[in-house]
Amino acid sequence: MIDFRSDTVTKPTKEMLEAMFNAPVGDDVFSEDPTVNELQEFAADYFGKEAALFCSSGTQTNQIAINVHVQPGGEVICHEESHIYKYEGGGIAKNSGASVRLLQGDRGRLTVDEIAKWINNPDDVHFPLTQLVSLEDTANRGGGAIYDFEEIKKIKAFCVANQLPLHLDGARLMNALVETGIDPKVYAAQFDSISLCLSKGLGAPVGSVLVGTKDFIKQARRVRKVFGGGMRQAGIIAAGGLYALKYNVERLKIDHDHARKLESTLNELEWVESVLPVQTNIVVAILKDANQREAIIERLAERNVRIMAFGPGMLRMVTHLDVTSEQIEETCTILKSL
Repeated sequence: MIDFRSDTVTKPTKEMLEAMFNAPVGDDVFSEDPTVNELQEFAADYFGKEAALFCSSGTQTNQIAINVHVQPGGEVICHEESHIYKYEGGGIAKNSGASVRLLQGDRGRLTVDEIAKWINNPDDVHFPLTQLVSLEDTANRGGGAIYDFEEIKKIKAFCVANQLPLHLDGARLMNALVETGIDPKVYAAQFDSISLCLSKGLGAPVGSVLVGTKDFIKQARRVRKVFGGGMRQAGIIAAGGLYALKYNVERLKIDHDHARKLESTLNELEWVESVLPVQTNIVVAILKDANQREAIIERLAERNVRIMAFGPGMLRMVTHLDVTSEQIEETCTILKSL
């Protein structure tokens, strides 16, 4: 089976499993797990931040960050297709009692001009207080689109001027950084907090890290406990994430090359209207006949190729470390045969 449904389906490599099997462990709630501590120190240093916190998922790191930054009744500005709003179970409202200002943007990305229009007047009691701006890079719903770093810097300057924290849902941030070549420390300096998923393209079986200042992470650790996220001998899974950050970043370029090959093939097919321009490892095809979506998914499944629907008349394919070059060629041949 060639599985393009998501880069979350990756399995640990033999080397990663060995690192996990041999990881020294302790009680992380007491901050005594040496492997968790090493991962947190490595991640913080990697991004030039003071501290980091290992959590079970990207949803958890995002929701913890929002809870620290925002007070009940406050408002979060984000893209209308952002993961924190669309795919985290209403967590902003349920966990933090905050409302959301949804902006349209472009392929999951926002500009400073769009954000500036929606900062509520703090002296007008009719409106919630604007308390956080959240970006997503790469943008999942935008087909793995990468933010313009110059725009991020403008957004950061605006947030500083308006005393607003800036959070990044960096679930696939490393895909963006290996493509742009921007220094992780230079990039991360623009954000007050960053959530980085380890279990997508990086290939770890579970976990995400949240980075920020020491004070922010101290508060985040308390929220993690309240959310039921305190883990004990978590070094076994943290070791997978540590291995991923050390050894699986540069190889993401292979996934991007594979995605471009799929893009090229899809653009040749008569039943495809268009393909969102591929920038990283996500390929989104828009069909000429939206009603054919499920039939195409089923026909591919019959040929042992798994993909997923991505909205009306849209299909998504995500490349990752468990998809080989040979499987990409095979998939392209199958697509042409439909």
